[in-house]
Amino acid sequence: MSPDQRPRIVPSVQAIRPPRTWLPALAPWLALVAFFVVPPLVSAALSATGVPQGWLLACLAQAATMIVFALSYNLLLGETGLLSFGHAAPAGLGALAAAHLFNRHLVPLPLLPLAGGLGGAAFGALTALVAARRSGTAFAMITLGLGELVAAAAWALPGWFGGEAGVPIDRASGPAIAGWTFGPDRQAYCVIAAWCLLAAGAIFALSRTPFARLANAVRDNAVRTASLGVAPTRVRATMIVWSAAFAGVAGTLTLINVELAAAESVGMARSAAVLISTVTGGAASFFGPVLGALVWVAFSVGVASVTRAWVLYVGLFFIAVVLAAPDGLAGFVTRQRARFVKYGWRRCRMVWLAGTGAAAGGVLALVLAVQWAYALKFSDEGDAGTGFAALTPGASWCLAAAIVVLAVLACVAGRHARAAAHALDEAGQKEAQ
Repeated sequence: MSPDQRPRIVPSVQAIRPPRTWLPALAPWLALVAFFVVPPLVSAALSATGVPQGWLLACLAQAATMIVFALSYNLLLGETGLLSFGHAAPAGLGALAAAHLFNRHLVPLPLLPLAGGLGGAAFGALTALVAARRSGTAFAMITLGLGELVAAAAWALPGWFGGEAGVPIDRASGPAIAGWTFGPDRQAYCVIAAWCLLAAGAIFALSRTPFARLANAVRDNAVRTASLGVAPTRVRATMIVWSAAFAGVAGTLTLINVELAAAESVGMARSAAVLISTVTGGAASFFGPVLGALVWVAFSVGVASVTRAWVLYVGLFFIAVVLAAPDGLAGFVTRQRARFVKYGWRRCRMVWLAGTGAAAGGVLALVLAVQWAYALKFSDEGDAGTGFAALTPGASWCLAAAIVVLAVLACVAGRHARAAAHALDEAGQKEAQ
């Protein structure tokens, strides 16, 4: 049979079709939607009244608020390279503006985050006038000063900030829409979750625009960007306004959740929370701040409900992440995923098993030591580890020995994990050569 007479194999449409690359990109969004939808549905199905538990809706609403807040902060830190110590100011001022507007004019509750966003953008414009010409440490110090000025004004202007009581609102006093008064928790939660997804999508779209690429160029090399005809000051100022606007939306979502715009919402503690969330999750990835926000809520709600030492745990966790994974949890997950794709499960399991053992042993030793120390110092009833204060001398020595053994095992497992990872990387380099 001649070559021309041989049957030709025509590839099928499925064979020549390029792989679907949109599925990995869509997976985080589907997971975020499921995070807000599935738990309330499960809670309602298990409830005798068919209504989700109020505490669950409150926790999810707090997570939604923190997600928007962290994403807005990442427009400064991750996209533009601007470290701010006063990001709580536009969030709190936006919430206060929205609260006063709602109490005086009773606008529809679903439109209230727009008012908060405008209030935050107004403060962002004032911040840009002062700080947009600077970057690095100078910008951080300016934002710190502005944040402290706003926090001081919260007590000097009780007519606007409400003093210690804050500015309360009544969600149900606004106009009803399609029979919804937004007084019940589940109706308010639907508004908060919808606005979280909408704001996250808007921030994602903004981060994919040519303007965001200019902000990245200013972050990497402002002098070279200026030599190309782009004014770094104008780029920074625009991004500051956008970031403050979304921060105002986040502050208004908190207002809808708790029905109060408190003076503490503009303080340094709130600014530190969003900084920790963003850096912990990873500023280089879009969904890094989302992951960091969820971790922060887990600490501030879950861990705080069982122990008063939750702030100490947050600080230690933050230090551990910065030392072990400077690119945040998202960067750590990305690196482990790439290692799995390159080497497979069998070659990676030793690294992961040793690392998991080291982390588990270290965390257990730390928790035992901290709760023991807090029990001896405070002896609070209902706090985790309260029984440690009543230990006999013999039991105390056994507990101390257990802590030491766990710490030693964690160190040994950590060394094995590092050695296994180093050997795996060397083997991969030799195979590549």
